[in-house]
Amino acid sequence: MNGCIPQLPAYAARVIGVLEAAGHEAWAVGGWVRDALLGSASHDVDVCSSARWQDAAQALRAAGMAVHETGTKHGTVTAVSEGLPVEVTTYRVDGAYSDARHPDSVRFVADVREDLARRDFTINAMAYHPERGLLDPFGGAADLEAGLVRAVGEARDRFAEDALRVLRAVRFAARYGFELEKGTREALDEFAPHLALIAQERIGQELTGIIASGRMAWALAAEAPVMVAAIPELAPLVGFPQNSPYHAYDAFEHTIHVMRGMECVTAGCASEALRWAALLHDIAKPETYSEDETGRGHFFGHPELGARVAAEIMGRMAVPVSVAHEACALIRLHDYPVTDSRRSIRRTILRCEEICPGRGAALAFGLLNLKRADALGKALAYRGYCSELDGVAAAMRRELGAHAPLSVRDLAVDGGDVMRERGIGQGPGVGVVLHSLLAAVADDGVPNTREALLDLLRI
Repeated sequence: MNGCIPQLPAYAARVIGVLEAAGHEAWAVGGWVRDALLGSASHDVDVCSSARWQDAAQALRAAGMAVHETGTKHGTVTAVSEGLPVEVTTYRVDGAYSDARHPDSVRFVADVREDLARRDFTINAMAYHPERGLLDPFGGAADLEAGLVRAVGEARDRFAEDALRVLRAVRFAARYGFELEKGTREALDEFAPHLALIAQERIGQELTGIIASGRMAWALAAEAPVMVAAIPELAPLVGFPQNSPYHAYDAFEHTIHVMRGMECVTAGCASEALRWAALLHDIAKPETYSEDETGRGHFFGHPELGARVAAEIMGRMAVPVSVAHEACALIRLHDYPVTDSRRSIRRTILRCEEICPGRGAALAFGLLNLKRADALGKALAYRGYCSELDGVAAAMRRELGAHAPLSVRDLAVDGGDVMRERGIGQGPGVGVVLHSLLAAVADDGVPNTREALLDLLRI
C-alpha cells in the first residue's frame, strides 16, 4: 500500500472549500480515499458534508456551480465543478432495511463518524480532508495494509441491511487480491441465500466486476456458497461426477480449473466474453448426462443447451448483448473439432463468422483459447492438447494472412456474376449459390479467384 494520499483533485477541493466557507464541514469519502491510499486514485471523488442538501445546493450555486438534485431523499445533490460531477451527501444514518437492499428511511446527523459507521467495509469507511488529513475510525487503512476485506462493526448486521454486500465483499477481495476477514467470511456464507432478494441486474454488475478482476477461479473456490447463490444454475455442478477418462474433477472443480486456465493462456487479458464462456461452458452438463454400458459418462448436446442456458443467465443479469452473444457462441462451439488442416481452419472461421458476422476471426482465436483453458481443466493425460492448439493457431494465422474469405462478400465474384452465369433473377437463390461457392472454397480448396469461381458457376 502506498500509505500516502495524493493531493485531492482541484475540482473536488473546490467543492469542499465552498461548503466550509459557508460554515459547514465537508470531507472526501468512499472509493477515492481507498484507492488513493493504494496509490491509484482513479475513482470519482464523493463528498460528505454536515450541510443539509438544500444548504449545500445554495452555497454551491452561489459559487457559480451547476447543481442537480439527484438524490435529495437521501440527502444527495450533484455539483458540477470545473466540468466534473461531484456527489455531495449530507451525513446520515440509515433506518431499517425491510427489503434487504434499501433503507426504509434515513436520518441526517451532524457527525461524520456516524455516517462512516453505516458503510459496508472498513476500507470504504474512511474520510479525507486536505488540511485535517485522514479520518479512519474503523481501521480501514490497516486493513488495506493487511489485504483484508472486513465489515464495519458486526458483519451480520451489515449483510442483513443489504444482501448485495455479500457479493460486493467477494468483488472487492477479487479486485484487490485481498482475503476476507474471518468473521466477515462466516457471515457471507450465512447470508448468501439472501441474494435471492436482489435484482438480477445488480447481481450482474457485481459478477461483471469479479469477472473483470481475473480472479473468478478464486471466487468459485473460496466462496462457492456465494457464487452459487448468485448463479443458481451452478449448484448442480457442485460435486457432479463426470465419470470420463478425460476428467479428473467434478464439474464444478473443472470449471474452477478452466477459469484459472483462461487467465494462464491469455496472460490475464481474456475478454469479458471469454471469461463468461469459461464460467458457463459446462453449465448444462448435469442436464445432459448419460452413461453407456461401461458406465462411462457422456454429455451429448451440452454445448448447444449450455449456450441457451447461458443466454438466459446473462440476459436476466443485463450483461451487454454483444458480450452475451459472443460468450454464447463460444459455449456452443467449445467442443467443435478443429485441426491444423486448411479445410478445418477455413470451416471453423466461416462457422464463427456465420454466428458473429464481422467477428469471425476474433471469435475463432477466442475459441482456441477456450479450448486451451478447457484442456488445462481435464485429466493430466489430456492437458497436452493445450500445447497442440498452438499449431492450430499458427495455421489459422497463416490462413488469415492469405486473405481466406470469411463471408460471401469476400468472394472474387458477386451476385451479378451468379445471375449472369446461371441465368437467374434476383432472389434468395442467388445467396444460396454464393454460399455454395464459399463452401467450395473452404471445403474443397477451390481458389478464391474470379476465373476459378466463374468456371464453377458454369458447370
